[in-house]
Amino acid sequence: MVNKVILVGNVGMEPEVRATENGVKVARLRMATTERFFDRQTNETREHTEWHTVTLWRGLADVVDRYVHKGSQLYIEGRLRTRDWVDKDNNKRYTTEILADSMNLLGRRSDSPMSDGTQGGASAQAYGAAQSGAGSAQPSGAAAGAAGHSAPGQPAAAPAQPTAAPSMPAEDPDDLPF
Repeated sequence: MVNKVILVGNVGMEPEVRATENGVKVARLRMATTERFFDRQTNETREHTEWHTVTLWRGLADVVDRYVHKGSQLYIEGRLRTRDWVDKDNNKRYTTEILADSMNLLGRRSDSPMSDGTQGGASAQAYGAAQSGAGSAQPSGAAAGAAGHSAPGQPAAAPAQPTAAPSMPAEDPDDLPF
């Protein structure tokens, strides 16, 4: 049996982060995914937006607390979970949510609140992948943030000379941190 969900979408409101009585962090966020399709009868492109509730625990909740805000673009892998409860009018209610196993921050690095023009955006993803315990691969730019730092007590190495290879402009919309 397989219960797997993969979502790529945008956070619709500020995440709600709490701690349980035992001190375990839990985050809940609302995420929108939009499908675009062409309606042949009207010759129009139409959109359908679906809203999802995503629950993240422990290390992933910590990453959400630090780096995820309204408008953030996320990649989520998880599983569906349906819960039921009785409301104040004694009616049985149900909700289906995604229990996240892994999360990656998407979007341009300049969109990230922790970005200062460096490779910092990728390190948040590497942290999230490492904390999830789901065995996600680290983004290729994650190691770049550690390059160029010398060990304590060692003289700093001279900066590497740029090569003749072309570089992407910093504001390229296709410059994704993975």
